[in-house]
Amino acid sequence: MRLWPWWTPVAALGALALALVVPVGVTLALVCGVALMGAVFAAVHHAEVVAHRVGEPFGTVVLSLSVTIIEVALIVTVMAAEGAGKATLPRDTIFAVIMITCNGLVGLCLLIGALRHREQSFHIVGSNASLATLIALTALSLVLPAFTTSSPGPTYTTTQLIFASITSLVLWGTFVFVQTIRHRDYFLPVAAAGDEHVHAPPPRTAVAAASFGMLLAAIVAVVGLAHELSPVIESGVIRAGAPKATLSIAIAMLTLLPECWAALRAALANRLQTSLNLALGSALASIGLTIPAVAFSSVLLDVPIVLGLGPKDLALLVLTFVVASTTLVAGRTHVLQGVVHIVILGSFLFFALVP
Repeated sequence: MRLWPWWTPVAALGALALALVVPVGVTLALVCGVALMGAVFAAVHHAEVVAHRVGEPFGTVVLSLSVTIIEVALIVTVMAAEGAGKATLPRDTIFAVIMITCNGLVGLCLLIGALRHREQSFHIVGSNASLATLIALTALSLVLPAFTTSSPGPTYTTTQLIFASITSLVLWGTFVFVQTIRHRDYFLPVAAAGDEHVHAPPPRTAVAAASFGMLLAAIVAVVGLAHELSPVIESGVIRAGAPKATLSIAIAMLTLLPECWAALRAALANRLQTSLNLALGSALASIGLTIPAVAFSSVLLDVPIVLGLGPKDLALLVLTFVVASTTLVAGRTHVLQGVVHIVILGSFLFFALVP
């Protein structure tokens, strides 16, 4: 039995407690950064233990929810502290999550999976259902506000914001119901030789319960440490003269670390369906749960939020969904598809730094 996943979250909580009472300088920032990474890997380990106990695709839902909790906590905390100065933070972070998951994460999984297994298979119906829901959620939350006329700029009125929140919850909730109950088979990995998860016995209930507790502890540590490190990251962005959207990309990357590591391991184990569940599920949860949370925070704190994307980002979004649609149409993947998605992510990152 490996011990590091059990003591790492405790050590990360200790680093968080130290950061709360001592000003975060360079040395402490490095310590917190190492503790953050350790907590991320521990969270992935314990989420996989829980997933193996409850079975797929419940495990990917657990990890997606964990990542989204981290994301929402960071966004709402920064919004409360900065007010109107961070009106575009929710939009930019959600957009960054979509680009990173649909291009970077999917692309890397396709690439390393193809390099190791040549071709990989997945269930077309489940993956296309995920993508269709994601397209609808994105259009209602990030595209439509750029074209409405009831409020100035790419924003929603309070009534429109409430409507968008309700539709987000309905779409995400229906998707989770279909994924975990009604049509669960569509989201199960395609069994492959050499997959140790097929024949390995599930952990005992006591072990899974303990892992769930450590998963919660790791999430608390990641949220707290990321919050303490965000001013350091933001000051670094300002000193580097990078655009403000870079902070949103940094938050998205921090929150997606557990999901990325788990998805890449699944691709290496020839479980591409699990990788796609994690990538698309994370993007779905990011919109479906973040939009209602930030909408509630916006009304409660009287902080405006800007949701509509600009022309450059709209073009990248359309490109992403068109390419993703062609990737998920055949049920099999190869190395070229992975490279195409990674190039689109590289374009997103380049134009974020050089707008």
